[in-house]
Amino acid sequence: EVQVVESGGGSVQPGGSLTLSCVVTGSTSDEYAIGWFREAPGKQRERIVCDGGMEGHPWYAGSVLGRFTMSRGSAKNTVHLQMINLETEDTAKYYCTVASGCHLITTGLASWGQGAQVIVSS
Repeated sequence: EVQVVESGGGSVQPGGSLTLSCVVTGSTSDEYAIGWFREAPGKQRERIVCDGGMEGHPWYAGSVLGRFTMSRGSAKNTVHLQMINLETEDTAKYYCTVASGCHLITTGLASWGQGAQVIVSS
């Protein structure tokens, strides 16, 4: 069974930075898609970044492009999401998610953890 654990959430002022981390354990193939989505009250679930597991660059949503960077950690099955120039609109619960493809990471065919709360407020 796949288990996903996020960490690193917190509160920052607008313009600040945070880094979220994610550890994936369990029965996963070496080439799964991994990414992040976020949920905020009153808003739709938003997929923000995904790495399809093949050579190439992760895909980023326009709302975070240039401000968020996902990278693989030195430990296997670990990824980090570096967030800079945070805006109040980034306030949400962030979920690390894995699936067989990026198009599935927000669906019932994906696995995600308990989420990490990010609050951006002055």
